[in-house]
Amino acid sequence: MGRDSFYESLIRRGVSRRDFLKFCTATAATLGLSSSFVPKIAEALEKKQRPSVVWIHLSECTGDSESVLRATKPTIGQIVLDVISLDYHETIMAPSGHAAEKSLKDVVKNLKGKYIAVFEGAVPLKDGGIYCCVGGRSAIDIAKEVAGNAMANIAVGNCACFGGLPAASPNPTGAVGIREAVGGTVVNIPGCPMNVENFTATIVHFLTFGSLPALDSLGRPLFAFGKLIHNNCERRPHFDAGQFVRKWGDEGHRIGWCLYEMGCKGPMAYHNCPTIRWNEGVSWPVQAGHPCIACATPNNWDAAYPFYRRLEGIPGVGVQSSADKIGLGIAVAAAAGVAAHAAIRAASKGKSDSGKE
Repeated sequence: MGRDSFYESLIRRGVSRRDFLKFCTATAATLGLSSSFVPKIAEALEKKQRPSVVWIHLSECTGDSESVLRATKPTIGQIVLDVISLDYHETIMAPSGHAAEKSLKDVVKNLKGKYIAVFEGAVPLKDGGIYCCVGGRSAIDIAKEVAGNAMANIAVGNCACFGGLPAASPNPTGAVGIREAVGGTVVNIPGCPMNVENFTATIVHFLTFGSLPALDSLGRPLFAFGKLIHNNCERRPHFDAGQFVRKWGDEGHRIGWCLYEMGCKGPMAYHNCPTIRWNEGVSWPVQAGHPCIACATPNNWDAAYPFYRRLEGIPGVGVQSSADKIGLGIAVAAAAGVAAHAAIRAASKGKSDSGKE
């Protein structure tokens, strides 16, 4: 089955060489690579055929597909469908019913070991997996067959990665993530939804270097999930200064103070939201005034809930540590900073309390 290269497909669409190189540069930046890797990425995309991709929907809300369809860097029409050859995707493919299922079967049979499988949604295991069926087959049966014949497996969104909302307590369907369901190596690109730039960068890394990107212990690409949100957040200086939002709509909220007291889980969450952001890099939840809910974290619906209650301890700083004891101490690891932060917070709280009288 002959396929154009990514670059050839772009030329047919009228995309200029300049825009192609801009895409390569942006992808290198997302991957955390220096500009010296741009020519290597460009060369790989010029020469290599677009890989066949099957996109499997299981127990989910289609939010990750919606994220892909709203991609802007690159746009879905200009680049994302040209980086890959999307041969099966229930939501956007033309065929339906038996014709759609035939498309999936043809890829699994004829391109065994040569296609990439993308999974969106959790896999219910309870009662033989009857709580999610497609074409008369259970999600677990489909996942095992498709994953077992793919050259690479990618889970997108928290549900596919860790079970997400379907697996939240009491987890009535016995939902789990793809890696737990099928075993083996699965690249997890969590988020609710996942950021499509991380997905595209993962595919481009595979095409460029012939391997998947480096992963953490949870199967997440380090380039996207290797740093705490807290450490890259534009509100971090306010945390260090003890300046916290204490009520929705108060002065601190209006001028961009730290959302830790309102339940922000940035100190426990690893994600590149603060750097790549959303909507053409315009903003992200914390910048817009909403606390992080740790949507790229395993079991976040239970571990990070209630979403508007502040963390009692910050991972990596000490089991008993809290915002009352740290702040400046995180940045400089100095006892004087710890004391200063506690004093600032206490004074700020005192003023707030006195204002209510």
